[in-house]
Amino acid sequence: MSDETTPKKMSETLINMLSYIDLDPDNLSLLSDTAELALNDGHPKKAIELLEKYTSLSDLPKKECGIMGLAALQSKDFDKSSAIFSKLLEQGYDEPAIRFNNAWSNAMMKNYDVAMDMLDEKTISSLPQAAMLHLQILHEKGQFDLAEEKAREYFKNDSDHPGLNAAISVLALDIEDVELAKSTALKAGNHPDALTTLGTLALGEDNSDEALALFNQAMSINSHGPRTWIGKGLAHLSKGENDEALKNIDQGAEMFGTHIGSWIAAGWAHFIKNDIEGARERFERALAIDPNFSESHGSLAVIDVIQGNLTEARRSTKTALKLDKECFSATLAQVLMLSSNGNQEKAQLIFDKAIHTPIDDSGRTIARSMSRMGLSQNLLH
Repeated sequence: MSDETTPKKMSETLINMLSYIDLDPDNLSLLSDTAELALNDGHPKKAIELLEKYTSLSDLPKKECGIMGLAALQSKDFDKSSAIFSKLLEQGYDEPAIRFNNAWSNAMMKNYDVAMDMLDEKTISSLPQAAMLHLQILHEKGQFDLAEEKAREYFKNDSDHPGLNAAISVLALDIEDVELAKSTALKAGNHPDALTTLGTLALGEDNSDEALALFNQAMSINSHGPRTWIGKGLAHLSKGENDEALKNIDQGAEMFGTHIGSWIAAGWAHFIKNDIEGARERFERALAIDPNFSESHGSLAVIDVIQGNLTEARRSTKTALKLDKECFSATLAQVLMLSSNGNQEKAQLIFDKAIHTPIDDSGRTIARSMSRMGLSQNLLH
């Protein structure tokens, strides 16, 4: 969905229809036809206004209820759209399109259980967009095994639907199936989620320029995707463009909200920029979301070593390694403590040198790796 920066201009046909209503304001057919035209022309609030005039004269028939519900959806009045589609279902109009629209309304309000109840087998098999929504909800709820099973099933049944392919590509990233992520993203055309998937894959291959171009393309279509903001920030970070990186990663983390990995990525971006307190604040945000994520403890341990808080650093390191014996940041904290012998300035010098030392033939440094530590994790819910 593109940004609505300015009101869309009304078509000449719609303007003419509205003028006819001024002459004949109680004409139900004219109100209905004009509301439908307004909706199709991209003026959902005008459609609602016309249909509210209709309701002052008569009850809304099924068709007009549907137009009103879609107009409410487009206006992002999800309470209203859900109430309308629920009423249609109660009246016996149990149809896949109505179920899907009600499911979408509830999903937008994060009423996932209600949305899932709407997505029965008939609806999912009839509408690929319903399969897409079902998959997205499973992903959002963290039901990865079932989501993977359904993704492969839906891909087989509706392999040409752009939205469904884009949703599968996002899930495939999180279950670390690179081949599936790439193949489905390529089939999704210019869907912004698919472009973000391709950008993430390019970033994983250290193709920062290609990744940045893909993230920018995705953002030109939909600037409200937190994955895109995080990816764009990481691409800027890989290019050494730290100020732009911080802005983008922080934006993505805020949009994600209760999302651990994005806060870890944001914290390391601030750490690399030598904003230690900013890094600590973001690591603590991650820790508050889930105290059982090892990298939150390990990342805080590194900060404590740098700041000379060795008792706290040892405690956090121990906790991190208990949660995950291969926790990268906790291992780094251990190395810093052993190498510096408790000397704060020496620990800072060792850290500064270490994070800018290439660790493989691609030239990737620890700084870049740690900021992207959550690339597979930072998009999990």
